Amino acid sequence: MTASSSLNVVFHGARIVDPVSGRDAEGDLIVRDGAVVTRLGDSHEDFTHVDCRGLVIAPALVDLHCHLREPGFEEKETIATGTAAAAAGGFGTVCCMPNTRPPLDTVARVIAFSEMVRRDACVKVLPVGAVTLGRRGQSLVDVRGLADCEVVGFSDDGDYVADTVVMRDALSRAALVGLPVIDHAQDGRLVAGGVLNEGPVAKRLKLRGMPAEAEELAVARDIALARLTGGHVHIAHITTARAVEMVRRAQQEGVRITAEATPHHMLLTEEDAVVVDSSGVNCFNNQAKVNPPLRGKADAAGVVRGVDEGVIDAIVTDHAPHTVADKSGSPGEAAFGISGFETALSSVLTLCHSGGLCLLRALHCLTVGPAGVLGRRSICPGLESGTTAHLVLFDPDATFVVDASRFLSLGKNTPLEGRTLRGRVLATIVDGRCAYASELLPGKCMGGRPLGTGRGDLSDSVPGSPDPT
Repeated sequence: MTASSSLNVVFHGARIVDPVSGRDAEGDLIVRDGAVVTRLGDSHEDFTHVDCRGLVIAPALVDLHCHLREPGFEEKETIATGTAAAAAGGFGTVCCMPNTRPPLDTVARVIAFSEMVRRDACVKVLPVGAVTLGRRGQSLVDVRGLADCEVVGFSDDGDYVADTVVMRDALSRAALVGLPVIDHAQDGRLVAGGVLNEGPVAKRLKLRGMPAEAEELAVARDIALARLTGGHVHIAHITTARAVEMVRRAQQEGVRITAEATPHHMLLTEEDAVVVDSSGVNCFNNQAKVNPPLRGKADAAGVVRGVDEGVIDAIVTDHAPHTVADKSGSPGEAAFGISGFETALSSVLTLCHSGGLCLLRALHCLTVGPAGVLGRRSICPGLESGTTAHLVLFDPDATFVVDASRFLSLGKNTPLEGRTLRGRVLATIVDGRCAYASELLPGKCMGGRPLGTGRGDLSDSVPGSPDPT
């Protein structure tokens, strides 16, 4: 991680929401020498004081599912730009999927990746190892060897592990090292050539659809195999109400199954994939092309309900940055994926303001929930005294219009362009040091050094620290 000085700062009058301890109350939070403490102590002249009235402090967010693209696809994203974007979104820890080039499928490749992280990352990056060699779905990786290299799970994300025997063996071996298998649960044969959800919008636009049943069949198989092996299966980016109910029933039966959802699958629907061109004709919006696709309103509501009721454990970004060229051309030619780091928290807070979620539950699914999926490699420190400061400060009420040109990510691909969201990250602190500070923050500071300017303050880790939106 990029070096910077440990912080001495007092956050005054914030709403402190800590899903780790269950705390939700207004008060002051003190960080001295990079650690949370209860008292300033005798010498506090060098402390910066931040007026946090109306703001929220929570543990820095944890993203179970992102794509940093490096190595192999540096034109889309690098570890440096991706983690800068993650910090701008409030994330202190991200789990990187293995569909790099080459993929993270051997011990040597994971070690090389970890070296790049140590050199370039400004937040914590935890690697997810592949399930199969080359992500081809045939031969299992060295599960124990990768576990010893500190991968936090196994996934061929982007590709469904279609061979039932391979998936059974993966769950059995991963269980022996106490790690989950994270499955892109979608039968690839049923969605081949599809562009968006199979439904009324696909029919209207005369485009090939991707049926919800492709996901539901895969989830059913994963449940059966988790029951058979006792292994832990984690369903990536769940999108249908029926799949959520299947996971709920399996959990009630004692099957080791968890699930995650993305903000875009909760906030958006297939109708958001439609744009009107200059001649007034309805067209497909390539920026909304994502796999699995945006579903209908009933499915989006079912996913939100699954988060609210505790069936879904984690809210993840599935940050998938692409170049402008990647997203150009016909609907069939455009790449799948949305750049999600810098709009994720704001999208979730927008849902909270509409009444779909309560703030405490939303933050649970952005911190404790994803950490819990990782089990023995849980990585979500709370805000109790004595812990190293690992936190996000945000304004839950501030509104802004999404302007992707200001993203720190190289990927400007988002269907939220021009949309008004509610909630803005002001600062992200990782390991007692600053990873991101908004240009809005210095106006709330007094004493010491204004946060966001000067050596050793909240702008150290990301030079210039422009606001992401």
